[in-house]
Amino acid sequence: MAKRISICQIDAFTDNPFGGNPAGVTFGDGLTKEEMQLIAREMNVAETAFLFKSEEADFNLRWFTPATEAELCGHATIASLHFLFENRYIKDNSGITFDTLSGILKCRIEDGRCFMQIPVYKAEEYNDNKEDILATLGLSEDDIDKSVPFIIMGNRYLYIYVKKLSTLKGIKPNFKDLLNIQKQNNIGGNIVFTRETYDKESFAHSRFFTPFYGIDEDPVTGSANGPLMLVLRILGFIKNNNEDISLTFEQGDIIGRRGRVGVKYSPSINELYISGNAVTVLKGEMTF
Repeated sequence: MAKRISICQIDAFTDNPFGGNPAGVTFGDGLTKEEMQLIAREMNVAETAFLFKSEEADFNLRWFTPATEAELCGHATIASLHFLFENRYIKDNSGITFDTLSGILKCRIEDGRCFMQIPVYKAEEYNDNKEDILATLGLSEDDIDKSVPFIIMGNRYLYIYVKKLSTLKGIKPNFKDLLNIQKQNNIGGNIVFTRETYDKESFAHSRFFTPFYGIDEDPVTGSANGPLMLVLRILGFIKNNNEDISLTFEQGDIIGRRGRVGVKYSPSINELYISGNAVTVLKGEMTF
């Protein structure tokens, strides 16, 4: 007997349809892992989120790229929160928890805006294959500040600072070579960022390249922008390290999917949150 599911496509980190980062969202109870992977491949967006009943949290949440299951996905979680709010599974100004491969994540809705907890990863300076990595991204040593080290986080995302927004716009990676380097060095993704921004109220602009997960360039990445707050503190771009801080980060403008990610870090309790709005652009059914 054929299975039938209702599924939505939701643009996260945006107020406008066709902006931000698209994610599929559906309920996954009764689906096998193989079926979820096939659905994600059919949706062919960066991630598709599957919500399940859970004894450990309000919901179990799993994320699949078209190629593999992901341990964490920010934009698909924001999309899932919007989906649950829109369908009245969660009320405004209330909290919710998700059981995920990255642990129990605390989330909430505040005046229609979605907030998601991001794990606080350890950070290390990265010094391996730096010239090769720059070459695969189409960057030269003149594009970076040699006094600013590469930083790799515990989720294996590698952060690289460039001096100018124009440099970020001009990046044209060799994705085949980048994939090989990511596989050889267990790098999940390369985040290239600058302090130059489109909007004066924003603090940084970034691009995220992750052929390792089957996505050449992700439009707007919550799991990269959250830890970017910690990277900026480590590198000295944020001077006050003792008080709560909230910033807005930009991504997606360069590839025509403008997105804005709110990030808040509370050092006293060591908690990190990302936030954003979302828009449902497609509702449908899938039969298989």
